[in-house]
Amino acid sequence: MKKILALILALAMIAALFVGCANNETPTDPVNSESTGNDTPDDSKDATTGNKTVKVGLICIGDENDQGYTYNFIRGKDAATEALKADGIDVEWVVKWNIGEDAKCEEANIELAEAGCQLIINNSFGHEQFMLKVAPDYPDVQFVGCTNQGSYNDGLDNTHNAFASIYEGRYLAGVVAGMKLQELIDNGTIKENEAVIGYVGAFSFAEVISGFTAYFLGARSVCPSVTMKVQFVGSWSDATEEANAASALCDMGCVLISQHSDNTTPATTAQNKGAFHTGYNNDMTGVAPDASLIGTRIDWSVYFTEVIRAVANGEAFDQDWCKGYSDGAVVLTPLNEKIAAPGTAEKLAEVEAKLASGEIQVFDTSTFTVDGGKTLEHAFALDTDGDFTADSEEAVTDGYFHESYFQSAPYFTTQIDGIEWLNSAFG
Repeated sequence: MKKILALILALAMIAALFVGCANNETPTDPVNSESTGNDTPDDSKDATTGNKTVKVGLICIGDENDQGYTYNFIRGKDAATEALKADGIDVEWVVKWNIGEDAKCEEANIELAEAGCQLIINNSFGHEQFMLKVAPDYPDVQFVGCTNQGSYNDGLDNTHNAFASIYEGRYLAGVVAGMKLQELIDNGTIKENEAVIGYVGAFSFAEVISGFTAYFLGARSVCPSVTMKVQFVGSWSDATEEANAASALCDMGCVLISQHSDNTTPATTAQNKGAFHTGYNNDMTGVAPDASLIGTRIDWSVYFTEVIRAVANGEAFDQDWCKGYSDGAVVLTPLNEKIAAPGTAEKLAEVEAKLASGEIQVFDTSTFTVDGGKTLEHAFALDTDGDFTADSEEAVTDGYFHESYFQSAPYFTTQIDGIEWLNSAFG
């Protein structure tokens, strides 16, 4: 009898051991991605907090280690998560890193949709064409193409575009650059004709052209003799080529470098070459404290908070979203007071107020010329087919070019006097 009892006890202990192992098993993520948040089923409330839960996929062209473009999206993701939690909404993020603008993006969208994501955000310009191949097959999933223009008018109800009026931030960063250049002129460090900016651009697309033109106009508003050279690198994110372009621009005599590219290498190169710098997507004073004056970025938390809240509440949201500086969607990084020209902070406050009131329009046609001295009288916004054609919307009215008015994505592509394109690059 004692042997039977001992056998029963041993079997019970073995059974308990198997149950414990099963309960401690780590689930395998079905899409091989970083998953954050809790495991509360979609469309339900957390039994503990009572919060709604939304599962969101985020497809990134890089990772947060770039300290630039993708890092800026992750900052937006984290800030939105905190803001929504205060509203009783929990976000379960599934992030896919280093997804190129190729067929892997299509696969990533499918995997996230199959994993139960209610909202999928693609963060790079070239992701959209692959996202749009997937969206029709998942009508209950909302798809967003950031910095793009083809989703809101493709006839699908579940596709969206989002951008911000980053040209406003570019203009303000240009004012900071112009203040520094004018200080160098006034101090006798450089001559008026040596106030040359070098700009590292990704592609010769409207997004980049609009940005560097706004930047140049901001600089010239306080330093009339400034000129600019633009070098395109043919990639949104190539740290080596961005550094090479910045180095070449410095060797051509550029005393200040700016950029529309994803990495910090233009900043570090500028510092190594003895030039000044203004950045994009991040505060780059940490890597170039003696060169980088300021930066500008889109605060994606503003958009993320809006759309995730809408999904959580079963509400519709804009198919083409655009907000700007006065909405907090475009921000400046802290001014590097150590190297900024005296009076820069005060000048920035003045220009910010005039932008907000409408007294300053970034693309005021009285502030620039084209084709060797002509005033820009006509320019067309992109039509619904995504082409510049004569029957598109007239973008020049009331004395200025209305950027990001007819659609969120920029469409200013005019080459203005004072800016030299050293090459051209298309994806």
